[in-house]
Amino acid sequence: MSELDYSPFMREAIALARKGRWKTWPNPMVGAVLVRDGQVVARGWHRAAGQDHAEVACLKDAAAKGIDASQCTLVVTLEPCCHQGKTPPCTNAVRQAGIKKIVVGLSDPNPEACGGACQLREAGLEVIEGVCAEACRDLVADFLVWQQKQRPYVILKMAATLDGRIATRRGESQWISSEESRQEVQQLRAGIGRCGGAVLVGGGTFRADNPRLTVRPISEDEPDCPQPLACVLTSRLPQPDADFYLLKERPAQTIFLASPAAAASTTAKALRDMGVRVLSLGPALRGGPDLTHMLHTLWEELHCPYLLCEGGGHLALSLLESGVVDEFRLHMAPMILGDEDAHPLFSGRAPLSLDEALRMRVIGTHISGGDIHIELRPLQLAEGK
Repeated sequence: MSELDYSPFMREAIALARKGRWKTWPNPMVGAVLVRDGQVVARGWHRAAGQDHAEVACLKDAAAKGIDASQCTLVVTLEPCCHQGKTPPCTNAVRQAGIKKIVVGLSDPNPEACGGACQLREAGLEVIEGVCAEACRDLVADFLVWQQKQRPYVILKMAATLDGRIATRRGESQWISSEESRQEVQQLRAGIGRCGGAVLVGGGTFRADNPRLTVRPISEDEPDCPQPLACVLTSRLPQPDADFYLLKERPAQTIFLASPAAAASTTAKALRDMGVRVLSLGPALRGGPDLTHMLHTLWEELHCPYLLCEGGGHLALSLLESGVVDEFRLHMAPMILGDEDAHPLFSGRAPLSLDEALRMRVIGTHISGGDIHIELRPLQLAEGK
């Protein structure tokens, strides 16, 4: 088979890998299939940290089916590891299975685990690399952020009308998106909560919407979902006795990110006394809050692997302009307001040329309850900038 012939099998391995999302942290999602005579005969994926890696799971699936793996080609989304961690090196398992050919989507970015492809070549295996490389890189985009930037993986989620409005001129936004779309958001929050991640809103959204930022039970099998942390980026701290849900019901899970002066105020002390965390956040070089420092603070102090931003066009634009958005999920509702005074999806820039636009790359689309869901990544991430 030529390299292009392996793309359908790699896409199936990618789909398998996605089954492990939210469970593999701090490991990447990885999928693998065994191919014989142009057919997938065994499958495996990394189900959770500490459990079998995808290659080993796939080989066990083959053994359970009585399939001779030595007569198959292994297709795996990420280069097999060659170091001893919580599990043995996958390169050993591949060699012991008698595999003669392996197809790899992406080289392992982890310096402790990379080098598996070279080891397998030295052992006499044929190794093909780079099949569906961009899709495999997207699959482990969160892992790349953790490894290379030591900060949370940032997901921006917004809902808008077809004419790009997130609320009426009076601020009414409930509900632009469908019930099915809102259920997907619940599932997203649940996954982030399971990993110890956080949901972020701006101070304006906090004051206007009095959000809960919680997860409703999404299934009978998991009635008590771990709740994500609730983060509020604000220039004005609330009074401790203010009537906000986060203060009354979730103080221990709430974090305010405020200026150094606000974080040192008596209000901040009173909030801390009731269990709320108030973290100091200085200004960036060009004004506004230092969002890069905010992310590193969440990573270092709260060990937060994911940050879901749900609040406000100004905060969303600030995150995009700062280059810290890793994934953008846009829910477009099939409705039109037609009011130029309604709240826009983004505002605050004044580009004079299309060259100044913030460009995105579409990585996926689907329909949910009539809404169009578009998944994007900032173009500079795809280009490695």
